[in-house]
Amino acid sequence: MLTRKIKLWDINAHITCRLCSGYLIDATTVTECLHTFCRSCLVKYLEENNTCPTCRIVIHQSHPLQYIGHDRTMQDIVYKLVPGLQEAEMRKQREFYHKLGMEVPGDIKGETCSAKQHLDSHRNGETKADDSSNKEAAEEKPEEDNDYHRSDEQVSICLECNSSKLRGLKRKWIRCSAQATVLHLKKFIAKKLNLSSFNELDILCNEEILGKDHTLKFVVVTRWRFKAPAEL
Repeated sequence: MLTRKIKLWDINAHITCRLCSGYLIDATTVTECLHTFCRSCLVKYLEENNTCPTCRIVIHQSHPLQYIGHDRTMQDIVYKLVPGLQEAEMRKQREFYHKLGMEVPGDIKGETCSAKQHLDSHRNGETKADDSSNKEAAEEKPEEDNDYHRSDEQVSICLECNSSKLRGLKRKWIRCSAQATVLHLKKFIAKKLNLSSFNELDILCNEEILGKDHTLKFVVVTRWRFKAPAEL
């Protein structure tokens, strides 16, 4: 079978962010037109605009951040195509947290360790175990050894109900992983209040509706402007 090599710069236009001209990091796609950008670039842009940076279509008149979503497939493609990009990004994130004197979140630690183990196994000439072996090892692992995101950076929030149509939660204070998303909160609240669908809920912070893909870490850093625990 004939194969053809493609140079990286021939596809750069498809895997770079139009806003920063760098390779996509935390790729995020506009659901209205499917154009993709770095998440930090797009969120910063949408704080002052409500249109797509590429085609200028109106994303939403008042809440454009609700109509963007993490594009995991695109990010995986970028990491596979650009040598060393994922490792470099993980290193930058570790240096950022260390500079601020903060503990590195558990998910970044996990990705870093996985990348290191992958590189070490290749250097030592080890072969990758097959899927069945990995599955057996996972089944043998005691349940109590699971971390359940306890090693993640934690965030404490207060869930207040501001609608007369809904009753408030009995326990409004919760503590969970900073990597949990607004969608996780919606599902949690819907289950506690016995709602038929979590889509009936909107979660606000400082009177601004939060996008479902926003992590609680992102909300605290970008939306919460006081020192008290975040109230949503």
